[in-house]
Amino acid sequence: MSAYCRACFAPALPPRCGHCGSRKVFAHDELDTLAIAHIDCDAFYASVEKRDDPALAHRPVIIGGGKRGVVATACYVARLSGVRSAMPMFKALKACPDAVVIRPRMAVYAAEGRRIRAMMEDVTPAVEPLSIDEAFLDLTGTQRLHGSPPAVTLMKLAARIRSEVGVTVSVGLSYNKFLAKTASELDKPDGFSAIGRAEAAEFLRPRPVQSVFGVGPAFAATLNRDGLKTLGDVIARGEDALIRRHGPSGARLWRLAQGIDHRPVARDGERKSVSAETTFFDDVASHDELERRLWPLCVKVADRMKAQGIAGRVVTLKLKTAAFRSLSRRRTLGQPAQLADTLFRTGRDLLRTEAEGPRYRLIGIGFSELEPASGDARDLLDPDGLKRAAAERAMDKARARFGPSAVIKGRSLKDH
Repeated sequence: MSAYCRACFAPALPPRCGHCGSRKVFAHDELDTLAIAHIDCDAFYASVEKRDDPALAHRPVIIGGGKRGVVATACYVARLSGVRSAMPMFKALKACPDAVVIRPRMAVYAAEGRRIRAMMEDVTPAVEPLSIDEAFLDLTGTQRLHGSPPAVTLMKLAARIRSEVGVTVSVGLSYNKFLAKTASELDKPDGFSAIGRAEAAEFLRPRPVQSVFGVGPAFAATLNRDGLKTLGDVIARGEDALIRRHGPSGARLWRLAQGIDHRPVARDGERKSVSAETTFFDDVASHDELERRLWPLCVKVADRMKAQGIAGRVVTLKLKTAAFRSLSRRRTLGQPAQLADTLFRTGRDLLRTEAEGPRYRLIGIGFSELEPASGDARDLLDPDGLKRAAAERAMDKARARFGPSAVIKGRSLKDH
Protein backbone atom coordinates (compact mmCIF):
# COMPACT_ATOMS: atom_id res chain seq x y z
CA MET A 1 0.00 0.00 0.00
CA SER A 2 1.25 3.48 -0.93
CA ALA A 3 0.79 6.33 1.52
CA TYR A 4 1.79 10.01 1.50
CA CYS A 5 1.50 12.92 3.89
CA ARG A 6 -0.73 15.67 2.58
CA ALA A 7 1.12 18.20 4.73
CA CYS A 8 4.76 17.57 3.74
CA PHE A 9 4.18 15.20 0.76
CA ALA A 10 6.67 12.62 2.04
CA PRO A 11 6.00 8.86 1.97
CA ALA A 12 4.43 8.09 5.33
CA LEU A 13 2.71 5.40 7.35
CA PRO A 14 -0.71 6.19 8.85
CA PRO A 15 -1.94 7.42 11.16
CA ARG A 16 0.82 10.00 11.71
CA CYS A 17 3.57 11.21 9.37
CA GLY A 18 7.00 10.28 10.68
CA HIS A 19 8.54 13.36 9.03
CA CYS A 20 6.29 16.23 10.14
CA GLY A 21 3.94 14.63 12.65
CA SER A 22 0.79 15.46 10.66
CA ARG A 23 -2.18 13.11 10.80
CA LYS A 24 -3.13 14.03 7.21
CA VAL A 25 -1.76 10.81 5.76
CA PHE A 26 -3.57 9.25 2.82
CA ALA A 27 -3.07 5.60 1.92
CA HIS A 28 -4.43 3.47 -0.91
CA ASP A 29 -3.37 0.26 -2.65
CA GLU A 30 -3.43 1.84 -6.13
CA LEU A 31 -2.29 5.34 -5.20
CA ASP A 32 0.81 5.28 -7.41
CA THR A 33 -1.08 4.20 -10.55
CA LEU A 34 -4.24 6.34 -10.64
CA ALA A 35 -4.01 9.46 -12.83
CA ILE A 36 -7.50 10.89 -13.57
CA ALA A 37 -8.58 13.54 -11.09
CA HIS A 38 -11.55 15.76 -10.35
CA ILE A 39 -10.86 18.93 -8.37
CA ASP A 40 -13.76 20.85 -6.84
CA CYS A 41 -13.39 24.07 -4.87
CA ASP A 42 -15.22 23.85 -1.53
CA ALA A 43 -18.23 26.22 -1.37
CA PHE A 44 -16.20 28.43 -3.69
CA TYR A 45 -18.19 31.68 -3.69
CA ALA A 46 -18.70 31.59 0.08
CA SER A 47 -15.05 30.68 0.63
CA VAL A 48 -13.90 33.72 -1.37
CA GLU A 49 -16.20 35.97 0.67
CA LYS A 50 -14.86 34.56 3.93
CA ARG A 51 -11.32 35.00 2.70
CA ASP A 52 -11.98 38.66 1.90
CA ASP A 53 -13.83 39.33 5.18
CA PRO A 54 -12.29 37.41 8.10
CA ALA A 55 -15.21 38.49 10.32
CA LEU A 56 -17.31 35.95 8.41
CA ALA A 57 -14.95 33.05 9.17
CA HIS A 58 -17.22 31.23 11.64
CA ARG A 59 -20.57 32.60 10.50
CA PRO A 60 -23.11 30.94 8.20
CA VAL A 61 -22.83 32.58 4.78
CA ILE A 62 -25.30 32.27 1.90
CA ILE A 63 -24.53 33.57 -1.57
CA GLY A 64 -27.67 34.46 -3.49
CA GLY A 65 -30.38 36.94 -4.36
CA GLY A 66 -33.23 38.53 -2.46
CA LYS A 67 -36.00 36.84 -0.53
CA ARG A 68 -37.62 35.52 -3.73
CA GLY A 69 -34.31 34.42 -5.19
CA VAL A 70 -32.49 31.16 -4.69
CA VAL A 71 -29.28 30.05 -3.00
CA ALA A 72 -26.28 30.03 -5.36
CA THR A 73 -24.12 28.34 -2.74
CA ALA A 74 -23.71 28.23 1.01
CA CYS A 75 -20.75 27.70 3.30
CA TYR A 76 -20.48 24.48 5.29
CA VAL A 77 -21.64 26.20 8.48
CA ALA A 78 -24.92 27.12 6.76
CA ARG A 79 -25.21 23.65 5.26
CA LEU A 80 -25.27 22.18 8.76
CA SER A 81 -28.64 23.93 9.14
CA GLY A 82 -29.95 22.35 5.95
CA VAL A 83 -29.22 25.13 3.46
CA ARG A 84 -28.56 23.81 -0.05
CA SER A 85 -27.82 25.22 -3.48
CA ALA A 86 -30.94 26.12 -5.52
CA MET A 87 -33.05 26.28 -2.34
CA PRO A 88 -35.52 29.21 -2.34
CA MET A 89 -34.03 31.99 -0.26
CA PHE A 90 -37.01 32.25 2.09
CA LYS A 91 -36.61 28.56 2.99
CA ALA A 92 -32.88 28.99 3.48
CA LEU A 93 -33.38 31.91 5.86
CA LYS A 94 -36.05 29.99 7.73
CA ALA A 95 -33.61 27.09 8.18
CA CYS A 96 -30.72 29.39 9.08
CA PRO A 97 -32.04 32.79 10.27
CA ASP A 98 -28.61 33.96 11.42
CA ALA A 99 -27.06 33.57 7.98
CA VAL A 100 -25.25 36.44 6.30
CA VAL A 101 -26.64 36.80 2.77
CA ILE A 102 -24.23 38.18 0.17
CA ARG A 103 -24.97 39.09 -3.42
CA PRO A 104 -22.69 37.20 -5.84
CA ARG A 105 -19.56 39.01 -7.08
CA MET A 106 -19.16 37.00 -10.24
CA ALA A 107 -16.27 39.05 -11.65
CA VAL A 108 -14.25 38.32 -8.49
CA TYR A 109 -15.11 34.61 -8.50
CA ALA A 110 -14.30 34.29 -12.20
CA ALA A 111 -10.92 35.97 -11.70
CA GLU A 112 -10.05 33.60 -8.84
CA GLY A 113 -11.28 30.68 -10.93
CA ARG A 114 -8.87 31.70 -13.69
CA ARG A 115 -5.99 31.76 -11.20
CA ILE A 116 -6.84 28.25 -10.05
CA ARG A 117 -7.19 27.05 -13.65
CA ALA A 118 -3.71 28.38 -14.43
CA MET A 119 -2.31 26.44 -11.46
CA MET A 120 -3.96 23.28 -12.76
CA GLU A 121 -2.42 23.84 -16.17
CA ASP A 122 0.98 24.18 -14.51
CA VAL A 123 0.80 20.48 -13.57
CA THR A 124 -0.83 19.12 -16.77
CA PRO A 125 -2.07 20.53 -20.08
CA ALA A 126 -5.00 18.08 -19.95
CA VAL A 127 -7.49 20.16 -17.97
CA GLU A 128 -11.21 19.95 -18.74
CA PRO A 129 -13.10 22.72 -16.92
CA LEU A 130 -16.65 21.95 -15.83
CA SER A 131 -17.36 25.33 -14.31
CA ILE A 132 -15.49 28.28 -12.83
CA ASP A 133 -14.58 26.21 -9.73
CA GLU A 134 -14.16 22.58 -10.84
CA ALA A 135 -12.33 20.58 -13.50
CA PHE A 136 -11.07 17.19 -14.56
CA LEU A 137 -7.32 16.65 -14.91
CA ASP A 138 -5.41 13.84 -16.61
CA LEU A 139 -1.94 13.44 -15.11
CA THR A 140 -0.99 10.36 -17.12
CA GLY A 141 2.74 10.50 -17.94
CA THR A 142 3.52 13.44 -15.63
CA GLN A 143 5.49 11.50 -13.02
CA ARG A 144 8.82 12.05 -14.76
CA LEU A 145 8.10 15.77 -15.17
CA HIS A 146 7.19 16.38 -11.53
CA GLY A 147 9.34 13.72 -9.91
CA SER A 148 6.34 12.28 -8.05
CA PRO A 149 3.25 10.19 -8.79
CA PRO A 150 0.04 12.06 -9.72
CA ALA A 151 -1.35 11.68 -6.20
CA VAL A 152 1.52 13.68 -4.69
CA THR A 153 1.36 16.27 -7.49
CA LEU A 154 -2.32 16.77 -6.67
CA MET A 155 -1.59 17.10 -2.96
CA LYS A 156 0.94 19.81 -3.75
CA LEU A 157 -1.51 21.54 -6.09
CA ALA A 158 -4.21 21.59 -3.40
CA ALA A 159 -1.72 23.08 -0.94
CA ARG A 160 -0.68 25.73 -3.45
CA ILE A 161 -4.29 26.75 -4.09
CA ARG A 162 -4.92 27.01 -0.35
CA SER A 163 -1.77 29.10 0.16
CA GLU A 164 -2.01 31.44 -2.85
CA VAL A 165 -5.77 31.79 -3.37
CA GLY A 166 -6.95 31.22 0.18
CA VAL A 167 -9.60 28.57 -0.53
CA THR A 168 -9.63 24.80 -0.11
CA VAL A 169 -10.34 22.16 -2.72
CA SER A 170 -11.42 18.54 -2.57
CA VAL A 171 -9.65 16.06 -4.83
CA GLY A 172 -10.99 12.82 -6.25
CA LEU A 173 -8.54 10.42 -7.91
CA SER A 174 -9.37 7.35 -9.98
CA TYR A 175 -8.90 5.69 -13.37
CA ASN A 176 -11.80 7.45 -15.14
CA LYS A 177 -13.81 10.67 -14.96
CA PHE A 178 -16.98 9.25 -13.45
CA LEU A 179 -15.18 7.67 -10.51
CA ALA A 180 -12.87 10.66 -10.03
CA LYS A 181 -15.88 12.98 -9.67
CA THR A 182 -17.57 10.47 -7.39
CA ALA A 183 -14.44 10.29 -5.23
CA SER A 184 -14.17 14.08 -4.88
CA GLU A 185 -17.58 14.13 -3.17
CA LEU A 186 -16.61 11.58 -0.50
CA ASP A 187 -14.44 13.76 1.72
CA LYS A 188 -15.43 17.42 1.85
CA PRO A 189 -14.20 20.02 2.54
CA ASP A 190 -10.43 20.00 2.02
CA GLY A 191 -10.60 16.31 1.17
CA PHE A 192 -8.63 13.75 -0.78
CA SER A 193 -10.17 10.44 -1.88
CA ALA A 194 -9.39 7.68 -4.37
CA ILE A 195 -11.32 4.83 -5.96
CA GLY A 196 -9.21 2.08 -7.53
CA ARG A 197 -10.05 -0.61 -10.06
CA ALA A 198 -10.07 -3.42 -7.52
CA GLU A 199 -12.68 -1.79 -5.29
CA ALA A 200 -14.87 0.02 -7.85
CA ALA A 201 -17.52 -2.67 -8.34
CA GLU A 202 -18.02 -3.31 -4.64
CA PHE A 203 -18.01 0.43 -3.89
CA LEU A 204 -20.63 1.26 -6.55
CA ARG A 205 -23.05 -1.61 -5.98
CA PRO A 206 -24.89 -0.21 -2.89
CA ARG A 207 -24.95 3.41 -4.07
CA PRO A 208 -28.35 4.93 -4.99
CA VAL A 209 -29.10 5.48 -8.67
CA GLN A 210 -29.36 9.25 -8.12
CA SER A 211 -25.69 9.35 -7.17
CA VAL A 212 -24.87 9.09 -10.90
CA PHE A 213 -24.39 12.48 -12.52
CA GLY A 214 -27.24 13.07 -14.97
CA VAL A 215 -29.81 11.03 -13.04
CA GLY A 216 -32.14 13.78 -11.87
CA PRO A 217 -35.16 13.49 -9.56
CA ALA A 218 -37.59 12.55 -12.37
CA PHE A 219 -35.37 9.83 -13.85
CA ALA A 220 -34.52 8.54 -10.37
CA ALA A 221 -38.23 8.31 -9.52
CA THR A 222 -38.87 6.32 -12.71
CA LEU A 223 -36.01 3.96 -11.93
CA ASN A 224 -37.24 3.51 -8.37
CA ARG A 225 -40.73 2.66 -9.63
CA ASP A 226 -39.10 0.04 -11.85
CA GLY A 227 -37.47 -1.47 -8.78
CA LEU A 228 -34.04 0.02 -9.49
CA LYS A 229 -32.92 1.77 -6.33
CA THR A 230 -29.20 0.99 -6.27
CA LEU A 231 -26.52 0.57 -8.90
CA GLY A 232 -26.46 -3.10 -7.95
CA ASP A 233 -30.11 -3.29 -9.02
CA VAL A 234 -29.13 -1.66 -12.33
CA ILE A 235 -26.42 -4.22 -13.03
CA ALA A 236 -28.72 -7.11 -12.16
CA ARG A 237 -31.40 -5.84 -14.55
CA GLY A 238 -29.00 -6.12 -17.50
CA GLU A 239 -27.99 -3.81 -20.31
CA ASP A 240 -30.54 -5.04 -22.88
CA ALA A 241 -33.49 -4.53 -20.54
CA LEU A 242 -32.32 -1.04 -19.62
CA ILE A 243 -31.90 -0.05 -23.26
CA ARG A 244 -35.39 -1.32 -24.13
CA ARG A 245 -36.89 0.67 -21.26
CA HIS A 246 -34.76 3.82 -21.25
CA GLY A 247 -32.84 3.93 -24.52
CA PRO A 248 -29.36 5.57 -24.51
CA SER A 249 -29.85 6.78 -20.93
CA GLY A 250 -30.28 3.17 -19.83
CA ALA A 251 -27.10 2.10 -21.64
CA ARG A 252 -25.13 4.94 -20.07
CA LEU A 253 -26.44 4.13 -16.59
CA TRP A 254 -25.58 0.43 -16.96
CA ARG A 255 -21.98 1.24 -17.98
CA LEU A 256 -21.42 3.74 -15.18
CA ALA A 257 -22.94 1.38 -12.60
CA GLN A 258 -20.01 -0.94 -13.38
CA GLY A 259 -17.43 1.83 -13.29
CA ILE A 260 -17.02 1.87 -17.09
CA ASP A 261 -16.32 5.34 -18.47
CA HIS A 262 -14.10 5.75 -21.52
CA ARG A 263 -14.53 9.51 -21.92
CA PRO A 264 -11.17 11.27 -22.23
CA VAL A 265 -10.32 14.43 -20.33
CA ALA A 266 -11.07 16.94 -23.08
CA ARG A 267 -9.31 20.29 -23.01
CA ASP A 268 -12.13 21.79 -25.08
CA GLY A 269 -14.80 20.91 -22.54
CA GLU A 270 -16.06 24.46 -22.02
CA ARG A 271 -19.51 25.66 -21.01
CA LYS A 272 -22.16 25.86 -23.72
CA SER A 273 -23.78 29.02 -22.34
CA VAL A 274 -23.34 31.79 -19.78
CA SER A 275 -26.45 33.34 -18.24
CA ALA A 276 -27.90 35.08 -15.20
CA GLU A 277 -31.43 35.51 -13.92
CA THR A 278 -33.30 37.09 -11.04
CA THR A 279 -36.64 36.42 -9.35
CA PHE A 280 -38.53 39.56 -8.31
CA PHE A 281 -39.83 40.24 -4.80
CA ASP A 282 -43.05 41.58 -6.41
CA ASP A 283 -44.28 40.62 -9.88
CA VAL A 284 -43.39 43.16 -12.58
CA ALA A 285 -45.48 44.13 -15.61
CA SER A 286 -43.88 47.39 -16.81
CA HIS A 287 -41.41 47.01 -19.69
CA ASP A 288 -39.45 49.98 -18.35
CA GLU A 289 -39.05 48.26 -15.00
CA LEU A 290 -38.12 44.96 -16.67
CA GLU A 291 -35.43 46.79 -18.69
CA ARG A 292 -34.08 48.32 -15.47
CA ARG A 293 -33.83 44.85 -13.92
CA LEU A 294 -32.25 43.47 -17.09
CA TRP A 295 -29.15 45.67 -17.11
CA PRO A 296 -27.46 44.32 -13.91
CA LEU A 297 -27.93 40.78 -15.23
CA CYS A 298 -26.21 41.77 -18.48
CA VAL A 299 -23.27 43.13 -16.47
CA LYS A 300 -22.98 39.84 -14.54
CA VAL A 301 -23.02 37.76 -17.72
CA ALA A 302 -20.54 40.06 -19.46
CA ASP A 303 -18.18 39.92 -16.47
CA ARG A 304 -18.16 36.11 -16.67
CA MET A 305 -17.62 36.17 -20.43
CA LYS A 306 -14.71 38.60 -20.15
CA ALA A 307 -13.16 36.66 -17.28
CA GLN A 308 -13.21 33.47 -19.38
CA GLY A 309 -12.10 35.18 -22.60
CA ILE A 310 -15.13 34.00 -24.58
CA ALA A 311 -17.83 35.53 -26.78
CA GLY A 312 -21.29 34.33 -27.81
CA ARG A 313 -23.19 34.35 -31.07
CA VAL A 314 -26.71 33.84 -29.65
CA VAL A 315 -28.57 35.93 -27.06
CA THR A 316 -31.44 34.30 -25.17
CA LEU A 317 -33.99 36.20 -23.07
CA LYS A 318 -35.89 34.20 -20.46
CA LEU A 319 -39.12 35.28 -18.76
CA LYS A 320 -41.42 33.52 -16.30
CA THR A 321 -44.94 34.80 -15.73
CA ALA A 322 -46.71 35.07 -12.39
CA ALA A 323 -48.53 31.89 -13.42
CA PHE A 324 -45.12 30.12 -13.77
CA ARG A 325 -45.29 29.95 -17.58
CA SER A 326 -41.77 30.11 -19.04
CA LEU A 327 -41.02 32.09 -22.21
CA SER A 328 -37.77 32.10 -24.19
CA ARG A 329 -36.73 34.42 -27.02
CA ARG A 330 -33.49 34.05 -29.04
CA ARG A 331 -31.54 36.14 -31.52
CA THR A 332 -28.38 35.27 -33.45
CA LEU A 333 -25.86 38.11 -33.64
CA GLY A 334 -23.96 39.13 -36.76
CA GLN A 335 -20.69 38.85 -34.82
CA PRO A 336 -19.83 37.06 -31.54
CA ALA A 337 -19.98 39.44 -28.57
CA GLN A 338 -19.25 39.56 -24.86
CA LEU A 339 -20.18 43.14 -23.89
CA ALA A 340 -22.97 44.01 -21.47
CA ASP A 341 -24.03 46.79 -23.83
CA THR A 342 -24.58 44.38 -26.73
CA LEU A 343 -26.36 41.88 -24.51
CA PHE A 344 -28.64 44.55 -23.03
CA ARG A 345 -29.61 46.14 -26.34
CA THR A 346 -30.39 42.76 -27.89
CA GLY A 347 -32.31 41.61 -24.82
CA ARG A 348 -34.26 44.87 -24.72
CA ASP A 349 -35.31 44.37 -28.34
CA LEU A 350 -36.46 40.84 -27.56
CA LEU A 351 -38.36 42.10 -24.52
CA ARG A 352 -40.20 44.67 -26.63
CA THR A 353 -41.66 41.89 -28.77
CA GLU A 354 -43.71 40.88 -25.72
CA ALA A 355 -47.00 42.72 -25.28
CA GLU A 356 -47.53 44.89 -22.20
CA GLY A 357 -49.86 43.37 -19.64
CA PRO A 358 -48.54 40.04 -18.31
CA ARG A 359 -46.92 40.18 -14.91
CA TYR A 360 -43.53 38.48 -14.62
CA ARG A 361 -41.82 36.96 -11.61
CA LEU A 362 -38.45 36.22 -13.27
CA ILE A 363 -36.20 37.57 -16.00
CA GLY A 364 -32.95 36.09 -17.32
CA ILE A 365 -30.47 36.75 -20.11
CA GLY A 366 -27.48 34.89 -21.54
CA PHE A 367 -25.06 34.15 -24.35
CA SER A 368 -24.69 30.76 -26.07
CA GLU A 369 -22.78 29.27 -29.03
CA LEU A 370 -19.58 30.35 -27.31
CA GLU A 371 -16.13 30.74 -28.85
CA PRO A 372 -12.84 32.48 -27.99
CA ALA A 373 -13.21 36.26 -27.95
CA SER A 374 -11.44 38.22 -30.68
CA GLY A 375 -12.18 41.87 -29.99
CA ASP A 376 -15.22 44.11 -30.31
CA ALA A 377 -16.76 43.88 -33.77
CA ARG A 378 -18.32 47.09 -35.11
CA ASP A 379 -21.95 46.91 -36.23
CA LEU A 380 -22.16 48.89 -39.49
CA LEU A 381 -25.72 49.88 -38.60
CA ASP A 382 -24.60 51.22 -35.23
CA PRO A 383 -21.74 53.72 -35.72
CA ASP A 384 -21.60 54.48 -31.97
CA GLY A 385 -21.07 50.82 -31.08
CA LEU A 386 -17.29 51.01 -30.81
CA LYS A 387 -17.48 54.15 -28.66
CA ARG A 388 -19.78 52.38 -26.21
CA ALA A 389 -17.50 49.32 -26.27
CA ALA A 390 -14.49 51.49 -25.41
CA ALA A 391 -16.44 53.12 -22.59
CA GLU A 392 -17.44 49.74 -21.18
CA ARG A 393 -13.86 48.48 -21.29
CA ALA A 394 -12.75 51.59 -19.40
CA MET A 395 -15.41 50.98 -16.76
CA ASP A 396 -14.23 47.38 -16.42
CA LYS A 397 -10.73 48.59 -15.61
CA ALA A 398 -12.04 51.04 -13.04
CA ARG A 399 -14.16 48.40 -11.34
CA ALA A 400 -11.25 45.98 -11.29
CA ARG A 401 -9.04 48.57 -9.63
CA PHE A 402 -11.46 50.30 -7.25
CA GLY A 403 -14.26 47.77 -6.73
CA PRO A 404 -17.63 46.96 -8.32
CA SER A 405 -19.24 50.23 -7.16
CA ALA A 406 -16.52 52.48 -8.55
CA VAL A 407 -18.40 53.19 -11.78
CA ILE A 408 -22.18 53.04 -12.08
CA LYS A 409 -23.55 53.51 -15.56
CA GLY A 410 -26.52 55.82 -16.06
CA ARG A 411 -29.02 53.05 -16.78
CA SER A 412 -28.10 51.43 -13.46
CA LEU A 413 -29.47 54.50 -11.67
CA LYS A 414 -32.54 55.30 -13.75
CA ASP A 415 -34.62 54.04 -16.63
CA HIS A 416 -32.88 54.28 -19.98
